[in-house]
Amino acid sequence: MYHFDFIYSGKFGISSVRYCNIFATEMNQINQAAQLLWDSSNHKKTIPPVRSIITATDIDAAYAVQKINIQKRIDNGERVIGKKIGLTSFAVQEQLGVDQPDYGILFESMQVKNGGQLPFTDLMQPKAEAEIAFKIGKDLNGDVDISDLIDAIEYATASIEIVGSRVENWDIRITDTIADNASASHFVLGDNHINIDQLDLPNCSMSMTKNGKIASEGMGSACMDNPLNAALWLAQVMAKNGTPLQAGDILLSGALGPMVPIEKGDNFEATIQGLGSVTIQIN
Repeated sequence: MYHFDFIYSGKFGISSVRYCNIFATEMNQINQAAQLLWDSSNHKKTIPPVRSIITATDIDAAYAVQKINIQKRIDNGERVIGKKIGLTSFAVQEQLGVDQPDYGILFESMQVKNGGQLPFTDLMQPKAEAEIAFKIGKDLNGDVDISDLIDAIEYATASIEIVGSRVENWDIRITDTIADNASASHFVLGDNHINIDQLDLPNCSMSMTKNGKIASEGMGSACMDNPLNAALWLAQVMAKNGTPLQAGDILLSGALGPMVPIEKGDNFEATIQGLGSVTIQIN
């Protein structure tokens, strides 16, 4: 949530008139960035980084941009079914100058059936990454700890996330990707639903092939040392924001290996130890 009154408090010596002017300017910038991203997505034309409008460091403003376009999609009849977690690699966090991941919203329209096809024309600068997905079976309200999270996870499954960027050439920083719904595009879930008690999440290996050749490899520890760490971060953030994770939510916990560029005609298969395989075709 965008806490403007905290950022521009009286301790900075800003008069009420100046406060109103700043607020109006800031909201104009947020609305401008949101409209640019909205138009980019609808017209499938990339745009320059929106950090030039909302700055490269104002994370609250970036989430405010994201929220505007999420609400537009809801108003247009789309249904929210979960969340995705991004920036779960510590190396990528360091590269972008942040000390935590980010999140985006998953819509039903983003999900592709396992083994299904996805038109390349629906995508923008797409890349594929293999992840562990969790299905939440209980609401996670209040002060959520790791025990609460584990108790609430109904099952884990393998997934492939298709990420995309409305920002040209993937020239992104933290505020660009947050504003762009954490660079979300599409995803596919595996058919195996496994109790996490049966899994060694940090040490499970992952291999993803592109057209039959290995294109990405990794393991569970690549996601914040353990995918549960990423899921707990999200559960705590959402509870604090007053929008707690709910029973039925799908969580994409973060990449287990490098992203792989996607071209028309590509076939991907990700195999995660203990979870089996998941596939998707780009036509």
